Amino acid sequence: MRLRLTALFLMLLMSAARAAPETAPHQVEIPLASGTLHAQLFKPAGEGPFPTVIALHGCGGLGGHADPVLPRYRDWAERLLKSGNAVLLPDSYGSRELGPQCRVKEMHVKARRERVADIAASRAWLMKQNWVARDRVSLIGWANGASALLWAVRPQSAARDQGPDFRAAIAFYPDCRISAGLGWSARVPTLVLIGANDDVSSPPACRQMVDGAHGRSALTRIVVYPGAYHDFDRANTPLHAASASSDAAAPEHGHLGTDAVARAESQKDVAEWLAR
Repeated sequence: MRLRLTALFLMLLMSAARAAPETAPHQVEIPLASGTLHAQLFKPAGEGPFPTVIALHGCGGLGGHADPVLPRYRDWAERLLKSGNAVLLPDSYGSRELGPQCRVKEMHVKARRERVADIAASRAWLMKQNWVARDRVSLIGWANGASALLWAVRPQSAARDQGPDFRAAIAFYPDCRISAGLGWSARVPTLVLIGANDDVSSPPACRQMVDGAHGRSALTRIVVYPGAYHDFDRANTPLHAASASSDAAAPEHGHLGTDAVARAESQKDVAEWLAR
């Protein structure tokens, strides 16, 4: 009996170990023109240099009360980490002592302004780290973070230093409506991923934006996943109306929820785009 209990205990320990995150992030401090940008860093073991991804949270913020990195971003960070990438997640809201910005009437941290500055500061910090493969720094963003990414990769936003530019950029369900109307283009290869049924963002506007950039831009591509809604890559989230939720980290309108097929396809698309 005692042997059986011991064996059961060991099996539970092994199962818990497999379920636990392989690597915990640690916080880094990045200088801004005014203040400090706090960021969470997932880094492979060893000296590198490693390809590195700057990951940009949505309007709900990077972390929660008990976790500096919400499960959605941790899931992606650990997936990228297993592929040999370091992942830097700047906290644009927490660094300014702000909570979720999804339902505020006036946003104090704008995608085209403060968040673009955060991207530039993150890149400048990475360029000084010996463990970074400086010619393999990419961007990935979700919703509001993806909108900031679209501003950051425009030719007008190019860094003035002599360091290598971003290698690639991936935008999950950004709000493309302003960019489409401004004649958006990108100076680095940019992939837009969005669900066909996304009624928070606008798939037609994203299609118009990407199609309009052809011939005067770096490589741009859009993938529209049939039947998928906003947040399709977020695990274990049943489809629901955002308006029915009192969660300040959820949009005010539209529908949110996991789409297993689109989630799996997007994981392949991200890996392929970063490996180009």
